[in-house]
Amino acid sequence: MSTEPADRPVTIYTVADRAGVSIATVSRVLRGTAPTSPTTRRKVLQAVQELEYIPLRAARKVDVPRHQTHGLVLPGLNGPYYSELLTGFEAAAARYGQSVVIQLASPTADLEEAVRRLLGRVDGLVLANDTVSDAFVRHTCRGTPTVLVARNPVHGCDTVLVENVRAAQELTDHLLRHGRQRFVFVGDPADSHDVTERYAGFRAALARSTAYEARPPVLVALEEGSGPEAVAAVRDLAEPADALVCANDELAVAMMSVLSRQGVRVPEDLAVVGFDDLMTARYANPGLTTVLQPMRSLGHWAAIRLHERIEGRTHDVRPQVLPTRLVVRGSCGCEWDGPTAA
Repeated sequence: MSTEPADRPVTIYTVADRAGVSIATVSRVLRGTAPTSPTTRRKVLQAVQELEYIPLRAARKVDVPRHQTHGLVLPGLNGPYYSELLTGFEAAAARYGQSVVIQLASPTADLEEAVRRLLGRVDGLVLANDTVSDAFVRHTCRGTPTVLVARNPVHGCDTVLVENVRAAQELTDHLLRHGRQRFVFVGDPADSHDVTERYAGFRAALARSTAYEARPPVLVALEEGSGPEAVAAVRDLAEPADALVCANDELAVAMMSVLSRQGVRVPEDLAVVGFDDLMTARYANPGLTTVLQPMRSLGHWAAIRLHERIEGRTHDVRPQVLPTRLVVRGSCGCEWDGPTAA
């Protein structure tokens, strides 16, 4: 926490003074433009953290191109979700002639430190999911135009979201109309804002009737490799489930594959539904009942909103919530005639 007076701005001179180095050295460390000793780098970064210093765009070199450069911070690029988001983001940015700098989270690196270094190179920033803390977001927003994607809104930042609660409730209601009674949610509600909301919608649908009770969720990562673990957890339940509401399609399709190999019939023995409407959902056997969310549009609107924020055209606007819709196929028990193009 900074010990500087609240009304005194923290500048590169403040950081240099705290670290006991020159401002040129601070600039080299933050920009990564020249090698510095590990001791010097550690002192500078410690001062940056203690002072909560964020480089201003005005401090960038005059030879930096004048067109906008957008920073995009993602948890990763594994799976189709983030690749679709990135495609939409880059397409919209290209329309404005903007450059995109991508920063991926790494389990072996300090992401907030990496983002601090990124701030000196970009005009604005998009933060996807819960990649950094709310405290870091609030501080970043004070000095850099910032847009949040698929995470809780933070005052001072634009936010682009999809509608999750109502969609998950509708999805669960659909299974209830099929007569399913023993429900399990698959995915960790603490994993992200989206999963938290989907679990809330799932619980809300079951809460309408005292005949149904939401069991504790099966806590697994939302990726293909979690399929065997999730199936094992479901099949170990004392009372067999007859409906699985999966937090995303990647996990749902992986579980359907494992269940099929184990002789469990979907939907006869166990209904399975997902969320996203990936291409694989259409070609699963049976086709996966799911919720279509506009992943590419998330990235598209994030780029537009960031451009507007950088240009000073928006200030503390309400979150933009993109609509979702139920897509019914065969994995819930409905009639299904095979895959069709989107």
